Amino acid sequence: QVALVESGGGLVQVGGSLRLSCAASGRTFSTYTMGWFRQAPGKDREFVAAIGWSGGSKYYADSVKGRFTISRDNAKNTVYLQMNSLKPEDTAVYYCAATQGDLIYSGSYYREEKYDYWGQGTQVTVSS
Repeated sequence: QVALVESGGGLVQVGGSLRLSCAASGRTFSTYTMGWFRQAPGKDREFVAAIGWSGGSKYYADSVKGRFTISRDNAKNTVYLQMNSLKPEDTAVYYCAATQGDLIYSGSYYREEKYDYWGQGTQVTVSS
C-alpha cells in the first residue's frame, strides 16, 4: 500500500528541461515497479517510462526515448523523470504510478491497468 505525490511540473520553453519527482510512502517501496504516464487534452493517457525494482531495467515510449530518463532512489522513496529537449507535444498532465510486483519481468510495464496506485498528476506545459 503506497501513496504517491508528484511535483516539479511547470511552464518551459521548447528545448528546455524539467525534472519531475514522485514521492512515495510505503514500507515496501523498493519492491515496486514504478512508471510515468501522461495525458494531453483530448487524448488518452499514454505510457512514458517504467523502471524495475533495482533501477537497472528501464523502458521508454518511442516518443521520449533519448530525451527522458527515469530513475529511482529507494533510500528516499522517490522516482524521478528527467525531461530534456522538451517539445510542445510533451505538454500534458504527468502521472506517477506504482504496483507491487515485477512488471518488467512480465513484460506488462506499459499497461496502465497493471498499476494499482496513482498520483494526482502534475502539469507540464511546453511553449514555443
